[in-house]
Amino acid sequence: MTRPNRGAGVEDKEATLASRVVHDGRVVHLSIDRVRFPDGSEGELELIRHPGASAVLPVRSAPGTSDPEVLLVRQYRYAAGGYIYEVPAGLPRDGETWAECASRELEEEAGVVAGRLDYLTRLHTTPGFTNEVIHLYVAFDLKPGRIARDEDEFLAVETFRLSEVLDMAASGQITDGKTLVTILFAARFFLLEDAS
Repeated sequence: MTRPNRGAGVEDKEATLASRVVHDGRVVHLSIDRVRFPDGSEGELELIRHPGASAVLPVRSAPGTSDPEVLLVRQYRYAAGGYIYEVPAGLPRDGETWAECASRELEEEAGVVAGRLDYLTRLHTTPGFTNEVIHLYVAFDLKPGRIARDEDEFLAVETFRLSEVLDMAASGQITDGKTLVTILFAARFFLLEDAS
């Protein structure tokens, strides 16, 4: 299933009374919005507008495998204070669907191409201050592709059994929100049920 690319998050346009841009950056756009709340009162909120993103869990094993192999990237994240485990993810390019974005990021970051890409769900990352939505996928039937990382991407691809990744999630070794949701959603609704 593919979702349209426009409007990462859905804002309540009727609630927005005014908006003043504070910062217009490469990835985020910060504004101060004057809003009308559900009770009729008004106030100001800071809002980070974000174009949205796609993320994908690559599964190396055949569907139905009891403990499939999955790929994660161990990526340097300045904001997180060092290296963390993540699923491949990134921002869409002009005109890309969410699925096309997920497929491209999968090849660029993990060096594999998916023969099958299934939509999982979408995630509002931090709805208290951003409209960012990440569309989550799981990829099967992987074939070698070409890595093409950005200059500011420092990462390595690592292979794990699903059981290991679930243990890493439970123990706090995996802390990235999109990665946790992707792994747990895929395990619950795609991977573990296929094996039963």
